[in-house]
Amino acid sequence: MTTPPTPLRALVDPLVRENPITVQILGVCSALAVTRSLETAIAMSVSVTSVLVGASIAISLLRHDVPRNVRLLIEITVIATLVIIVDQVLQAFFWELSRELSVFVGLIITNCLILGRAETFALSNTVGRSALDALGNGLGYAWILLSVGGIRELLGQGTLLDYPLLPLTEQGGWFEPVALMLRPPSAFFLIGLLIWGLRAVALARARRATPRPHEPLAADAREVAA
Repeated sequence: MTTPPTPLRALVDPLVRENPITVQILGVCSALAVTRSLETAIAMSVSVTSVLVGASIAISLLRHDVPRNVRLLIEITVIATLVIIVDQVLQAFFWELSRELSVFVGLIITNCLILGRAETFALSNTVGRSALDALGNGLGYAWILLSVGGIRELLGQGTLLDYPLLPLTEQGGWFEPVALMLRPPSAFFLIGLLIWGLRAVALARARRATPRPHEPLAADAREVAA
């Protein structure tokens, strides 16, 4: 039986070490679809994290009362209810942003990250641990989306949150927007680079931490050569 992670590790590990996008490869579709600008990336990050935390808390509270043969049905019902609430809040208070996100808010229901954490963690852990695990995974998901969304908007439009940062050539400046950054393939390339970079750093750390065998002394080396 595996030992459950400590509360701190449940919160911190998903940020980099067990990141849901770069390591677990979950929630990639939304990262490709809604990161054209930093604003939409923020909205999707907050939406997914809210649903993730709410679903994990609810499933953890119900874990002793849910029959195993209908657990998936209960989990999906809980997630769908929370997604509807988030969608209604966006439509009521952030109409333009809701239109930009379009159907992708509703598709949070199909995000494997949310159902995966409910099934593998919340169903067998306390409310506190489940909430920390969900928050950690939500933040890990969010920083990837915010990084990709910020890079795409900055290089594609020269702005961040619609605030001009790079002077465009069409306005007499020096920056020529990169049209590719406004297209979905750019998110695919950027996420691929993030995955490569983070795994390269992890591999380098693992190699440094691995003890190396002692090199033979010069005298031993001469004896072997003789």
